[in-house]
Amino acid sequence: MTTTISQTSNKSDYVLQARALSCVRGERSLFSGLDLQVRAGECLHVRGENGVGKTSLLRLLTGLSKPESGEILWKQQAIHVESAQYHRDLLFLGHRDALKDDLTALENIQMYAAIDDVFLSQEQALSSLWRFGLRGRENLPVGCLSAGQKRRVLMARMATRQAKLWILDEPFNALDANAIHALQDLITEHLGRGGLAVLTSHQNIDIPNVKVLEL
Repeated sequence: MTTTISQTSNKSDYVLQARALSCVRGERSLFSGLDLQVRAGECLHVRGENGVGKTSLLRLLTGLSKPESGEILWKQQAIHVESAQYHRDLLFLGHRDALKDDLTALENIQMYAAIDDVFLSQEQALSSLWRFGLRGRENLPVGCLSAGQKRRVLMARMATRQAKLWILDEPFNALDANAIHALQDLITEHLGRGGLAVLTSHQNIDIPNVKVLEL
């Protein structure tokens, strides 16, 4: 069941909805009849014990998996109708960091900008990496970085990826206290620009306009 919060003043038509979602894995039903709605400027925090279907729900919302029943809408349209446009509006970060270990932090940021068809100058890429504490490590192969530093590279990608909807699976894992604050600030900035976020986390988070979905 979701909690309710007051609507934001942003009148954007960006809204993510799920209606009567059901998810089955093997012979086990993880959830059924699930409804949710996230509007511009809002963050949905999905919580629950391990194995209840948090990651499965995120994969449904990204279109990587299909629900047993129900539908997912982006801007009032089913996500499979204009899937290419939906994925241009979407940034998904899962458990795996999806970085190329043999490329440097800078090269990873530049590679993903090219894949996402986003203009990104070298100065912008470096500025984003430096913002998240990677000055002096931008030219190191990602395989040489710690787990926390790899997460900081992903934060730099989030800051440079021009996507309205962020779907983040346990984004605070492997981060120290300073990095947690930096990521919360980044998500807050994203919401302030009219973005949306859906995330899972076992931690309490300090982000405005959060509503909670307990699975």
